[in-house]
Amino acid sequence: MKFLSYRDSDGVDSVGVLVDEDTIADLRTLIHTFDPNGLSPIRQLLRSTGGHLQFSESDLAKCTRHSCQSIRVLPLVPDPTKVIAAPVNYRDHQAEMMEDYHIDSLGVFLKAPSSVVGHGDIVRLPYTDRRFDQEGELALVIGRTTANVPVDKALDVVAGYTCLLDMTMRGGEDRSTRKSFDTFTPVGPYLVTPDEVGALSELQLRTKVNGILRQDADIADLIWGVPELISYASSVMTLQPGDIITTGTPAGIGQVSNDDTISVEIDRVGTLTVSVSAAGAVACPTKGAARGPKPPEEITPVRSRQAAAG
Repeated sequence: MKFLSYRDSDGVDSVGVLVDEDTIADLRTLIHTFDPNGLSPIRQLLRSTGGHLQFSESDLAKCTRHSCQSIRVLPLVPDPTKVIAAPVNYRDHQAEMMEDYHIDSLGVFLKAPSSVVGHGDIVRLPYTDRRFDQEGELALVIGRTTANVPVDKALDVVAGYTCLLDMTMRGGEDRSTRKSFDTFTPVGPYLVTPDEVGALSELQLRTKVNGILRQDADIADLIWGVPELISYASSVMTLQPGDIITTGTPAGIGQVSNDDTISVEIDRVGTLTVSVSAAGAVACPTKGAARGPKPPEEITPVRSRQAAAG
């Protein structure tokens, strides 16, 4: 099943399931003790169901229906308690950035929840004198409160999968700072349940800028797979329903500029598309531009890792 957060034609925020290509069923009536002034509807849905997002035809028959053309897609989880990210989790990205270390040594980092935006939104570049890159990633949403989950049980706490862009300012400032500007975490449009996604090892990720392919990767090439990443993150911090974990980006990162369009497509998960604007950008007040990992001046050739592997 495919779920999304949206605003209806009356300006009411809700969570729904895609019934067909043109119709959404509003699930608020199925949430026990729904509070319109509480957590986002999708987080209330996850808490109500324990993250098991399966509904019968009789359940959906109770729900109001909306045309997809009449709604505005919102950030998939508008209010996660945290966004957990995996640094250097593909070896080809480690090579293109000439990094000495990968996730084994780096662990995870946090992005500000306030950086989250949705499908169709605008990534706003804050500075006129810094480089900003796109990083397409597979992400997952936690379904229930979790701590210290073992690797072999980790997938049980996943409510579903989605697409994410980890927008990044290059330089020597702290990683969380460079990736936490408002609008720097587009996510969505759908939360797709694990049964519909199927085997993660079969998924392919493609990122395009202005229709030109930049990233083309097999999810099977992750250094730490999804279970290992969830297990480690849960050993550091308690995971809450609606928390987002994003798995890292492959080779093919590259600079984006005003008026660009970025899309991330993942098999059986969906396509996330946003635009880029530099309106209102100012000079950067920090001095880290000449420090930090050095991204390639040219885009890393697509599928270069396959050629390197022989």
